[in-house]
Amino acid sequence: MKPPRRTRKEPNEARALPSRAEIKHFIDAAPGRVGKREISQHFNLGPEHRVGLRGILKSLAHEGNIAPAGHRRFTAPGRLPEAMVVQITGTDPDGDAIARPVTWEGDGPPPMILMAAEPRGRPALAPGERVVAKLKPIASGKYEGRTVKRLTETPGRVIGVYKPDPKGDRLIPTDRRAKAEWAIPHGEAGGAEAGEIVLAQPLPGGGYGLKPARIIERLGKLGDARSVSLIVIHTHDIPTEFPHEAIAEAEKARGVTVRGRTDLRDLPLITIDGADARDFDDAVFAEATETGFRLIVAIADVAHYVRPGSPLDRSARTRGNSCYFPDRVVPMLPEALSNGWCSLRPAEDRGCLFVEMTVDAEGRKTAHKFGRGLMRSLARCTYEEVQAAHDQGQDLGLPIPALYAAFRVLLAARNARGTLDLDLPERKVTLDAEGRVAAVSPRPRLDSHRLIEEFMVLANVCAAEELERLHQPCVYRIHPPPSAEKLENLRTFLHGFDISLPPGNQIHPRDLDRVLKKVAGTEASVLVSEVMLRSQMQAAYDIENIGHFGLALGRYAHFTSPIRRYADLLVHRALITGLKLGVGGLGPEEAATMPDACEHIIATERRAALAERDAIDRYLAAYMTDKVGHHFGARVSGVTRFGLFITVIESGASGLVPISSLPDDFYFHDEAAQTLTGRHNGLQFRLTQEVEVRLAEASPVTGGLVFHIMQGAGQGPGRKTPQRGGDTFRRRR
Repeated sequence: MKPPRRTRKEPNEARALPSRAEIKHFIDAAPGRVGKREISQHFNLGPEHRVGLRGILKSLAHEGNIAPAGHRRFTAPGRLPEAMVVQITGTDPDGDAIARPVTWEGDGPPPMILMAAEPRGRPALAPGERVVAKLKPIASGKYEGRTVKRLTETPGRVIGVYKPDPKGDRLIPTDRRAKAEWAIPHGEAGGAEAGEIVLAQPLPGGGYGLKPARIIERLGKLGDARSVSLIVIHTHDIPTEFPHEAIAEAEKARGVTVRGRTDLRDLPLITIDGADARDFDDAVFAEATETGFRLIVAIADVAHYVRPGSPLDRSARTRGNSCYFPDRVVPMLPEALSNGWCSLRPAEDRGCLFVEMTVDAEGRKTAHKFGRGLMRSLARCTYEEVQAAHDQGQDLGLPIPALYAAFRVLLAARNARGTLDLDLPERKVTLDAEGRVAAVSPRPRLDSHRLIEEFMVLANVCAAEELERLHQPCVYRIHPPPSAEKLENLRTFLHGFDISLPPGNQIHPRDLDRVLKKVAGTEASVLVSEVMLRSQMQAAYDIENIGHFGLALGRYAHFTSPIRRYADLLVHRALITGLKLGVGGLGPEEAATMPDACEHIIATERRAALAERDAIDRYLAAYMTDKVGHHFGARVSGVTRFGLFITVIESGASGLVPISSLPDDFYFHDEAAQTLTGRHNGLQFRLTQEVEVRLAEASPVTGGLVFHIMQGAGQGPGRKTPQRGGDTFRRRR
């Protein structure tokens, strides 16, 4: 029931701002998305209430009481509107499409949308397609969707393995979310051979049975060195081909002159990157002063070459960011720029945007100044080289001692600020010359990595502050604090370790960091870090600033990687316009579309992250195919009502332990405590618990691994199973 509409006040009668409860009630009762406009109309508010209303909406959103639903619009948490844009992600066992919302800001995974079959004579919906769908709730966390309009310019595509069969050729999808095969009618195989990875396009069809598709491209044999990343690229619909106009524009690019720029060529700027880095777009310098340090961060001047509205700009915006895989990179910009004029190669003149910063002896920034320059990198260094030189007391003729001295004071300032430092291990996959996994090892985290991080963070803070000073639009990098629900789940979990958090829904990252320090070096350290990570909201881009919770910063923007992130390019353009630094700045039309750009680059960033994880999973699945039946030491990395996710300690390979493979019992799933407990046998499985497993299945086609827990590997007897508040599931023989 909606709250009663307020009667209109007389012009001279003061209008009171509605309470938080009234605004939340109105949003909860609204059938779809609402924004400030609808709220103002309902409560008869005027311009004088604009600031106060914005503050209430931000506060409600930060606490998880309302959910963002597009630019400056909100809805009740966890609810989908009556109609919205959805993306097809897979198929159910009957071949009907399954979808998810294109934008989802709620807690937990997005709701599942079961799409109704397309009318007879129209191609079936395929993974990657986007449609406007009319939605109807059918169960908790599930909706039925009916296509109103197809938005994808080209028909959806299916990637899979071709399997000829006398009874009818088949296509086995490589996406593990697809539960049904596709039928390849006679004459539609496109010359494909058995076992080849192919792209197929759905064909019109109706009735029951498998949906028909036509093979339109052959990608190579399953197991080829290039097949894994190709599968992932096509599965996640990542564009790989640049338009001819964009390539031509990039190849016409030439170097810049010093005219109108600050000459930095005599400054010993150096780049520090990974040994396998494919592009170098940031350089650093430091020197001691009487009161602290002078720091300079120089970034490739991508805006000089990629002008708003140009073919290069349109293709860069479409991609949103570069994607990195073990065997290749899908760059945001053509190679002539990404590995050429926008790469800060040593001893070559390159245009740059730079920020000069001064910090005091405690690491506090006292001043900054932006400019457009011409630089010449003194050296291309790797993290390992710089760290080794520092550890051995060498400078290599580079400003390494000053860089580390400045890093130490910046780190002290970070610690004083109280940030959340989740230092969870990352895995690095190394391939041999044939494209097979040669090694899987922890990715090291050296002080040289943290040095560059601190320099970049400070430069990003300066960019946000400068754009606010100039009254220019800014694409902020925002990170909301944990929602009330996530915070309560975290409190419940930590209570089991006799650890408490400050009361209330407002918490500072130092409160969480204190917890991490308290358990550091104990058996609970990995478990608490994993749960802490799951309690965090996702970082995003927005033109309205809410700060960055994890870094404990009030203002933060991405400035340091325009070669691989479109968000940084927008920040560069805004700085160029605000500081009157020449061509390539932000125009009024582009500024007006920034909200849409933010939504788009959030989606492309998350797509890239999913694709990069998917690629590593598939490489590891291929690596494990000849190890079926082997036993491994593993750690529980996820606890769900349908089983356990585990990660092999040695290789980092992840897979599923189905609940059906556990010893026969009723199992209680406690979501807050992240446990699965047998009611009668007392076995209990919890997050990060070490277990022994046997590899039962390995599918390089989908990247899926299935493990079985060895008998007695659970903790038992478990604690008393709660009678209410969780889900109980029967494991049947």
